[in-house]
Amino acid sequence: MLPSFDYIRPKSVQAAITHLATGSAQAHAGGTDLMGCLRERIFPVGKVVSLSGLPELRGVSETADGGLRIGALTALSALSEHPIVIKRFGGLAQAAGEVGSPQLRNQGTLGGNICQKPRCWYYRTDFTCLRKGGGTCFAVDGENQFHCIFGGGGTCFIVHPSDTAPALVALNATARLAGPRGSRDVPLEKFFVLPEVDVQRETVLARGEIVTEIRIPPPVSGTRSSYRKVRARRSWDFALAGVAMALRFDRKRVIDGRVVLSGAAPIPWRSKEVEQIVRGKELTVDVIAAAAKAVTSGAEPLEKNGYKLALFQGMIEEELTLMAASA
Repeated sequence: MLPSFDYIRPKSVQAAITHLATGSAQAHAGGTDLMGCLRERIFPVGKVVSLSGLPELRGVSETADGGLRIGALTALSALSEHPIVIKRFGGLAQAAGEVGSPQLRNQGTLGGNICQKPRCWYYRTDFTCLRKGGGTCFAVDGENQFHCIFGGGGTCFIVHPSDTAPALVALNATARLAGPRGSRDVPLEKFFVLPEVDVQRETVLARGEIVTEIRIPPPVSGTRSSYRKVRARRSWDFALAGVAMALRFDRKRVIDGRVVLSGAAPIPWRSKEVEQIVRGKELTVDVIAAAAKAVTSGAEPLEKNGYKLALFQGMIEEELTLMAASA
């Protein structure tokens, strides 16, 4: 049952910010995550501020320099089907198309997808865990088969649930935020917060701030991007393991690139070990094998999620092999 709250539908971004800066207000974009959080009493709410009356937060368009601007309220289905996104930023189109079910992609927004709350079942139920102000992460000694193998820091072992966030980090995207103190741009790589920094926050959003748009720089010639996701059920599950790649080739040699894991850590997790191995090299069988081995370097699996090591290694091997074949 939902708690009681006021429902506001402002007509301007500034009005939305004003409402969100007061009391226990929560932003409502597509609502696919918010409604579940309200039913499960994840956080207090006295006011729900709908962003649906702000058309300037929707749409996909090219920027003057050949990059891409995506409004935060753009539906995931629209993003996955947009011809420019498919042609020039294929990894993002794939990631958006892997989110949930068709119904969820039609309703869910890009901004909501990158800002959604963790799916840890201890956080989502009646346990007063660290992330909800308690003193214990129950996943450490509990049911942790879906939890992180990187970045827990001995504190909180959630995995970031977004598919689009790793693809955006791989593409070096930037989020534009608007709040009571004006607008600011934050690289997506620095948008997410590790538990060791602040266990009760997932993003750098301050009170009253919202994401208004995402900007992706123009792809450099020779860049190829992709997103791969492994899940328990093909239909709609969150990632057990996933990887977003954006690699720049000169003929068959990798010049530069980013490799970002999903289902691995409390934030989209850059595998700089893999990036270092493939940079400057042709993707031969030996290079790919070394990269696959390196992807789990430094991993700290919990009692029941050690299977993720083999998943990530196999996924990296397969995805780099596909990249090599298309070079």
